Amino acid sequence: MGTVLVVEDEPCIQELLTFNLQNAGWSVQCAGSAEEAFKILMDAVPDVAILDWTLPGLSGLEITKRLRARDRTRTIPIIMLTARADERDKVHALESGADDYVTKPFSPRELLARIGAIVRRRAPELTDSVVEIDGLRIDPTSHRVTGNGRDLPLGPIEFRLLHFFMTHINFVFSRRQLLDRVWGDNAFVEERTVDVHIRRIRSTLTETNHADLIETVRGSGYRMRG
Repeated sequence: MGTVLVVEDEPCIQELLTFNLQNAGWSVQCAGSAEEAFKILMDAVPDVAILDWTLPGLSGLEITKRLRARDRTRTIPIIMLTARADERDKVHALESGADDYVTKPFSPRELLARIGAIVRRRAPELTDSVVEIDGLRIDPTSHRVTGNGRDLPLGPIEFRLLHFFMTHINFVFSRRQLLDRVWGDNAFVEERTVDVHIRRIRSTLTETNHADLIETVRGSGYRMRG
């Protein structure tokens, strides 16, 4: 799991969301206003954001628009939480950039299911699903990598990097993008560090003839072919 930013000005709802999200394995950061939310976002980008529509100052709708307008926060999965149940409001929220819309009062179980669905679609590297490509298999739950049934030992960073590639087949990522998505956007690491870890992964995957799955795209970065 990852981190959820909850932007909600009602303490009882903040508490309810925090309790259920933490029980489901998420780390939670809370803000009661847009100002507090943007202060949190200056330090780190969350994996999911839950925004109340009605907030003091900027509304959840305006926060969504600003997040979608910035490169650093453009891809955050966003769920709008509101008492507005009119279909036009739902359409307005979705058109503004929200990925989903949940009306109050809400079922925490349903909200968790919706978060799970969005994460599987927008950030599959956060899921615990087993992924297999051409005999190369990675299991996030057991933290195990196998090639054609043979165990392949990888360090924590190499494991996360390989898992990211295997959940984003055929997409090209620059070194900076990989640092942001795998190490974290607030990590102060040299871009060439990515090359070192990819060499280590390829060295391990050579044992089962899977090293060529990770391709170098000259001038752009790296890609895993599927």
